[in-house]
Amino acid sequence: MEFFDYAKKNGGVRNILKQGLVLLTVLTSAFMLWKTLCVYTNCESPAVVVLSGSMEPAFYRGDVLFLTNGKSPIEIGEIIVYKVSGKDIPIVHRVMRTHTEKSTGKQYLLTKGDNNKVDDRGLYAKGQMWIEREHIFGRVYGHVPYVGMVTIYLSDYPKLKYLVLSSLCLLSLFEPEQ
Repeated sequence: MEFFDYAKKNGGVRNILKQGLVLLTVLTSAFMLWKTLCVYTNCESPAVVVLSGSMEPAFYRGDVLFLTNGKSPIEIGEIIVYKVSGKDIPIVHRVMRTHTEKSTGKQYLLTKGDNNKVDDRGLYAKGQMWIEREHIFGRVYGHVPYVGMVTIYLSDYPKLKYLVLSSLCLLSLFEPEQ
C-alpha cells in the first residue's frame, strides 16, 4: 500500500513507469556503445582490468587497459592480452620472443609478466609451448591507473555489488523528475 501512496505523491504509477523506461534506455544505450567499441577495436572486450601484480611496474592491480586487435605482426616488447584454453580469465603479459613458421607464415609468441621470474609456459595449456594468434584477446594501447579497483571490490565482495545495484535502481525509480 505504501508504494501506491508514494506513487500518488510523485506523479502516479505512470511517472514511475516512465522513470523505469528512462533507466532501461540508459542501460541499452550503454550496451550499444560497448558493442560498437567491440566492432571498432576488433576485440571481444575493448577494456580489461589488471587483476594481479605480474606486470608491475608497467601496470598495477586495478589499472584499466584499452585494447585493440589489428592484423599486423606482433613485435617483441608489445603487451598483449591472451586467453589460454580452459581458463576464463585473460592474462596481460609482454611478448618476450616471437617465432614465425616460414612455410605457413604463422606467428608464435612467448610471453612473460614484467614482475615474474620465468616465462609463461607454465600458464599455457598442457603441452603448449607458444601463444598463437587465435589466443590473443587484444593488444594494449593505453591505460588509466587504478580506476578498475571498483570492479575488483565489486567482484571480491558480492554483497557490495548487490547493495550498489539495488541502491541505483531504487534511486532511479523513485527520484522525482524536475
